[in-house]
Amino acid sequence: MLYYLHSLGEWARANGMDWELFKALNVFQYITFRGLCSAITAFLISLLFGRWVIRQLIALKFGQPIRSAEEVHRLYELHGTKKGTPTMGGILILTATVVSVLFWARWENLLVWVAMFAMLFLGAVGFYDDWLKVTKRDSKGIRSWVKFSLQSLLACIVTIFFLTHGSLSEMAQRVYIPFFKEPVFVNLGILTFVFYLLVIVGTSNAVNLTDGLDGLAAGCSATVAATYAALAYLAGNIKAATYLQIPYVSLSGELTVVCMGLFGACLGFLWWNCHPARVFMGDTGSLAIGGLLGVVAIASKQEVLLVVVGGVFVAEAVSVILQVASFKLTGKRIFRMSPLHHHFELSGWKENTVIVRFWIMSLFFALLGLATLKLR
Repeated sequence: MLYYLHSLGEWARANGMDWELFKALNVFQYITFRGLCSAITAFLISLLFGRWVIRQLIALKFGQPIRSAEEVHRLYELHGTKKGTPTMGGILILTATVVSVLFWARWENLLVWVAMFAMLFLGAVGFYDDWLKVTKRDSKGIRSWVKFSLQSLLACIVTIFFLTHGSLSEMAQRVYIPFFKEPVFVNLGILTFVFYLLVIVGTSNAVNLTDGLDGLAAGCSATVAATYAALAYLAGNIKAATYLQIPYVSLSGELTVVCMGLFGACLGFLWWNCHPARVFMGDTGSLAIGGLLGVVAIASKQEVLLVVVGGVFVAEAVSVILQVASFKLTGKRIFRMSPLHHHFELSGWKENTVIVRFWIMSLFFALLGLATLKLR
């Protein structure tokens, strides 16, 4: 919305008014400025309204259920005191991100609306999941096949959009491999549907699995969001994209504003979510964040790099896959418990130690991902 203030200068010039009075409004044209403002806006919304949101969640008795001692005795000993902590705090992240995007993004950019749609769609799925958990006082929530079906539906909608939108359709079917000196692309054809499903559903579930300790998912999400803000900006700048030999997507630059909004929202949420947490984001936040990051990765043609930048999310998801596969095939477990953060907890690490070390690794993976830009 505020982007359009820069046009007041042109209006003033056309009407014979003093141009100098409006010249400062030119700053609203720049993505970098609006991205920073988006982050600040979302951060302040999360920070200032966090206490009110927590009070409302408590009043509604939306407390987080904890798995019983019979299910996981040692974990119950560690997390039993968290029972009743308000969940669905992801509402705060989603609201802060949406408001900041409405203020600072260009409304005619379709990629902005696709990213927002993905976030809100999965936020609604997560909200329903959380609602079932708190009303039934059960940690299971929505059935896994229902959740997967809804995630897959979103992935299909996003894929159809990219394949049918004129300026994006040709690029949409090509996957960029970022680890070679010369640009390497793989044409997927009809397999685009499968690939995008893996990116969106995989990222959404990976962030969801990471959300198991105070501030863990929010901190890692902030790192990945900031990194993809930079990648989206570079992909949308033809000079930078040409120099770095990465795919140029003309509309993707505006996603910098979206990612920076998510970055600021996650930082503000961390104020209330850091250990000991006063509120949890729940599936309302984690599913939505993962879906948004997946769409941004697709829109900026950096899907493969998400495996590196989101290394913590990948490790969490892979640990669950390996644990389940090992137990079904051999009857033995590889980890003390999955996802991976629980393995380290049960190995004797304190919760804060696990969280901070995972944040450090998330920052490391983000820097590693950005470093690949210079491989060429």
